[in-house]
Amino acid sequence: MASSPAQLDCGIHLDVSRLVIMGLYFVLFIPALLLNIMAAWISWKLKNKSSFIVYLKNLVAADLLMTLIFPLRAAEELPGSPWGLRVFNCQFGSVLFYLCMYVSIVLMGVISLDRFFKIVQPGGKLFGQSALVGMGVSAVVWIAILSTSTIPTMVLTSEQPKHNLTSPAELCMAMKSDLGKLYHTAVILLCNVIFFIILVVIFCCYVCIAKKVVKSYRNSRSTNARRKWRVKAHVFIVLLVFLVCFAPYHITRFLYSPKQVENEINCPWASLRVAKDITLWLATTNVCLDPLIYFLLCKAFREKLYELKIFGDRFSLTKQQTEEVTSN
Repeated sequence: MASSPAQLDCGIHLDVSRLVIMGLYFVLFIPALLLNIMAAWISWKLKNKSSFIVYLKNLVAADLLMTLIFPLRAAEELPGSPWGLRVFNCQFGSVLFYLCMYVSIVLMGVISLDRFFKIVQPGGKLFGQSALVGMGVSAVVWIAILSTSTIPTMVLTSEQPKHNLTSPAELCMAMKSDLGKLYHTAVILLCNVIFFIILVVIFCCYVCIAKKVVKSYRNSRSTNARRKWRVKAHVFIVLLVFLVCFAPYHITRFLYSPKQVENEINCPWASLRVAKDITLWLATTNVCLDPLIYFLLCKAFREKLYELKIFGDRFSLTKQQTEEVTSN
């Protein structure tokens, strides 16, 4: 077993991979910032008429906060990055980053349930789809994740590390007490459980929605009915974004976490470390894909977007085009 990542000879250049990941975060930052500032401005203009609008606003807030943390995550990978920045990122930056990620994951599950009831039981507004319920659910999501993982992790990541640690992974684990390492293992397990529960919820919702969509298509006898079928099919964008962004990371994280806690610096650790970093970056691309969810599923969001005339007058919506079954 090697004593440090720099001594590994596994055909894996960790320093190069870190610089590549750093570059990917910087590349992602500008489009993510522009998209989420625009989404935040539009969502600010929307009235809280339904639970879906409330969930959308909270998802925008989580995505925007995550985007603002990108420069911190990239800067700590720079050669000669300030020691204080790396310590700050271990104790606060990375923890807030994961807070935003899991808030987004849970909200995607809640949005899937909301769309399930909207499509499977159309024509009436359920109590669970009211704005008041949406605010309550969103508050519970933020408070639950803050209290169970975010704040305790910050408190338990406060040890004085050695200055000769070059890898952020080594540094962050060195800043944890023995209790902090045990808690870290528990948090990782909890986060994986949350992911797989939400995955099951989303899968079940979209199996039912798919049956409804197929039945609607078979029964359609008019152009308008076919248009409604296409609109219902748009809800599958949530499932697509969820699987593409989050599934690879959680599979890799499940394998990597035991070796991270043991702090065994060897070739399997190095391979999983690189895979974890790449899939984590892939998970962050959801901040660029989530605006597509807002656009396809929220009529009010689309209308506000077209008011900006970013795409020119050619794309102005007619009344017929905006009367869709996914309207909120």
